[in-house]
Parts: sequence; C-alpha cells; structure tokens
Amino acid sequence: MPSRRTVLAATAGATAALAVGTDARADGLGDKKLRSLISRMTLQEKVGQLFVMRVYGHSATAPDQADIDANLKEIGVRTAAELIAKYRVGGIIYFAWAHNTRDPHQIADLSNGIQKASLGLPRGLPVLVSTDQEHGIVARVGRPATLFPGAMAVGAGGSRADARTLGRIAGKELRAIGIRQDYTPVADVNVNPANPVIGVRSFGADPTAVAGLVAAETVGYQRSSVAATAKHFPGHGDTAVDSHYGFPVITHTRAEWDALDAPPFRAAIRAGIDSIMTAHIMVPALDDSGDPATLSRPILTGILREELGYDGVVVTDSLGMEGVRTKYGDDRVPVLALKAGVDQLLNPPDLDLAWNAVLTAVREGELTEARLDESILRVLRLKARLRLFDDPYVSHRGVDRTVGVRAHLAAADRIADRTTTLLVNEGGLLPLSPAEHPKLLVVGADPASPSGTTGPPTGVLAGALTELGFTATALSTGTAPSAATIARAVAAAEGADAVVVGTYNVSAASSQRTLVQQLLATGKPVVAVAVRNPYDVAQLPDVRGYLASYSWTDVELRAAARVIAGEVAPTGRLPVPVQRADDPTRVLYPIGHGLSYPA
Repeated sequence: MPSRRTVLAATAGATAALAVGTDARADGLGDKKLRSLISRMTLQEKVGQLFVMRVYGHSATAPDQADIDANLKEIGVRTAAELIAKYRVGGIIYFAWAHNTRDPHQIADLSNGIQKASLGLPRGLPVLVSTDQEHGIVARVGRPATLFPGAMAVGAGGSRADARTLGRIAGKELRAIGIRQDYTPVADVNVNPANPVIGVRSFGADPTAVAGLVAAETVGYQRSSVAATAKHFPGHGDTAVDSHYGFPVITHTRAEWDALDAPPFRAAIRAGIDSIMTAHIMVPALDDSGDPATLSRPILTGILREELGYDGVVVTDSLGMEGVRTKYGDDRVPVLALKAGVDQLLNPPDLDLAWNAVLTAVREGELTEARLDESILRVLRLKARLRLFDDPYVSHRGVDRTVGVRAHLAAADRIADRTTTLLVNEGGLLPLSPAEHPKLLVVGADPASPSGTTGPPTGVLAGALTELGFTATALSTGTAPSAATIARAVAAAEGADAVVVGTYNVSAASSQRTLVQQLLATGKPVVAVAVRNPYDVAQLPDVRGYLASYSWTDVELRAAARVIAGEVAPTGRLPVPVQRADDPTRVLYPIGHGLSYPA
C-alpha cells in the first residue's frame, strides 16, 4: 500500500537504539535452589507452571454465581482456587470483563486469595499475576488507580523521563494490588496508518524514538518490581489485519525488519526486560514455513534467543486469538509454541485440551521433560527476582498508600500536558477565551470509554472546559452520525459561540465529515480534537483549529481542554507522519510536526 511504503521509506534510516540501564535486582533464590524445586515437581505440576490462564470472578474462593457458571462452562472449575488446584497454573491474567478488577481493595484480596490457594498446595509455588495495563485505550485496572496517557501520546511528548516515570508509578500501583507482570510496553513500530490493532498503542513510527521510550518505560516498571513485557515480537506495526480475528502477514525484507521492527526489542533486551510477548503474525523473510511467529523456532529461538541474546521469559500472545489458530488445532498450538522456544502459554481457549496436549507430548517423547524444565526455570527465576517467594501478599494499607494518590494523579496530568499536539491553528483561532467564546458546544464521537475512565468523551471535555471558565454543553453525535443527529448538532451550534468536535477514525466515507462540514457552514468557530488516530486531520482540511489527543481517556481529554483554553501551551509533536487524503504517497504532516502558541 502506498502510504505504508511512504512511511517505510521515511523511517528506514533510523536504526540506532539507546540502551537504558536498569537497577540490579536481587535474584532471591539462586538457580541451585530453583532447580531443586523443579526436581521435586510432578510432571503435571511442571506442565501447569507453563500456563497463564484467565478465570472469572472478583474472589479466588467465593465469586458471584454468574462467574462460577462461566468458569464451569469454559474451564470446568468453579473458582480460581479450584483452577490452581486442578491444573497448578503458574500464572493468572486479570481482565475487567472477567470481573477481576472492580476496585483496588478487591483486586488485592483476589491476588492474596490466589497466592494462598497455590501456596497451600503440596509443593505450592507463588502465582505470577499479570494483566494488560498499557494505559491509553487498553487498561484493565481503572479508576481510582492512576491512568496515564497511552503510548502514542507519550511518543508525542517525546520524553524518556516521562516514560520512565509512567512505568515507575504504574508499576508501584500494580504491585500494590498484587499484579506483578504487565504486558507492556508495546514495542511495535506503527508504520502503517491502516493498522487496526496497534495504532495509538504504539509510541510511533520512528524506530529510534520508539526504542528509547520502550527502554525507559521498561526501566520504570522493573524498578517498581513489576515485570515489563515488550510486545509483539517480531513486530506487529505494519499490519492491516487484526490478529485477534485473522492471520496478518508482514512483508518486510530482513533488512527492513532489522531497520524498522528490531530496534525497540533490542533496546528492551539491553534494558534488562523481564519478558517478551510473541505475535501471531507471519513474517516470510524471517521464516518462510507459513507458521505464525508464536510457533516459529527460527524466529523465537534462532533470532530472539540466539541472535539477540535474550534469555528472559517468552510469553505467547493469547492463544485464543485467530492468528495462532488458523493453521493448527488448539491441541497442537501449545506443543508447537514450546518447541519454538516459548516459556509461558497465555490464555488457551480450552485449558484442559491444551494442558493434556503438553502432558501427552512429553509422555510420548515429542517434548522432553528437560525442555519443560528449561522454561520453568526461567519462570521461577522471574518469580524469585520479583520476590514472590519472599513476599507474595499485599495489604489494604499498601493499597491506600499507593493507588491513585494525589502525587501520582498530578504526575499523570503533567505528563499529559506535554502530549497534546496542535496540528492546525489557522488565523490564531486557538486558544479560545471564555471572554470571547463563553458558550461552547461539545459534540462528536463517543466511543465506549476505555476501562475505568469517566466518559463519555464529549461529557469529559465539556466538564473540563466548564471548570476552565466556559459554559460548555455536551451533545453526543457518535462515530457515524445520522442526518437527524447532524441537524440536531447544527441547530445546537446556533446558540453557541464556538464548537468543539471530537473525531474518531474518520474515513473518506464517514458521516463525521458531513457533521464537521455542516458545523463549519454555520460560521461558528470550530475546533476539532482527534480522540484516537491523528490521521483524522487529513480528512478534514477546512478545520482551522485541530488537536490530537491520541486517546479519549479522561487524563488526555482534560489535557486537551487545558490546551484549548490556553491554560497550557501545546508542546506535543507528531510521532507518526500523516499522509494526504487525496494522495497517500505524499506526507501532509511529517513526524515532528506540532504547533504552539505565541509566547
């Protein structure tokens, strides 16, 4: 696709990655003691230690009946405690939709219940609890925990110090509630504007800039004793297919991969990253077998282990995703992943099938017990480094001292203030003044609010602008406004002094374009905020004031409001290029573009 090739050409020269050192962490138990633990484990216990599994419920022993029913249907157990007793899983992953993350005290109690259930078993081991807390549009733990801007916003800020601070504070809060492995940072270099699954989850399109931020965030998390996880190896940034629902193919040459995709992973490894997550993608230049990277020994062992020298934990992306299930059955996938070099098998759709498939593979000689021991040792080393053997439990007092405290929330706001990017400001339309434009109408897209944020975006923006001295009214028009909705918004605009419109992934055929055009036709000043991908600006060339917030979480929208009101001068710079809508081979705004206000 022309736009993708344009970005490839623009960024191919950026190959260097700055390594950021990390503090030495005490290893707790040494390898000799860990090997002794492994030698006493049964084969079934060894197999279990390789799996990281979801489980429904807010409690390890007394979940709600609906969650018991879901567990029985999907896993064949009633509770997390039963899951651990039956399968001896080494890890559990938390999801909001599985009702694991209601509030910080509940999460801490769930974590403690999980540890108690596992440690109370014969030869019981601590459990490595994980989640996807990327911030921005992917967060499993919501308010009152501190929520930070997402990766592309941090990329717009460009500060490694901010990335490190984000990781340090977010890591402290996760640790306080018993989560010790976070599946972040995203190390994918988003060189494809049409990428449906990565997008603003990436720090940007410049491999060197992404590498520096990945390394810095890694250091922050791991200084707080939470394992960071660089994902998705060998690089998911140039796909037009979502691997949750299909099987993406990356057509980079080996040279392009070295220049574009590899630098952030190299930087993460130099920074001492604890774990790396695989991608369910095919990269023929790295392995022409047709296998996804998750199941590719040439990629995971040949490149990641041997060429890049990585000896930490390798975890699969979710084994329930379509990208890893298109070629092999669910019984073969976990076995092939282990043969490829994986250590942790994440969230298989059918745990019993996957667990027994690995057990059978060992009993029949396809996998050796020594191969399992190799991965188990890596997993136990990580648990020891995180001091899970010494101190597996958390307390409500620790939660109250750490989670969502004022200093953390203020740090998130300060970081967000450095991310908002002013793309267009014709005629000095911005900032708006309550004296000149006292009545504002806030309209636009109201996508489902990211986990744990207030939402909807129009309401958050209107509330923030009202606090800044305006009288702002919110009117949700959605991502595909109808003619009647557009007419209602235009009528409301007649009574306003200016209009703020939130745009969300605007395409050439989107009725959001019609909404904005008709609002402009009223003659009222119109300010647009791209609340997800910054590429929207190319579709709306007549807007005189355009900002990019890179997400519609509260912290980013409040920062955008401060920029609109002139409380904060915009300093963010585009971390990705924006191509012209009429000619995607030409760049409209390059990496680094961003305006500010006159001093």
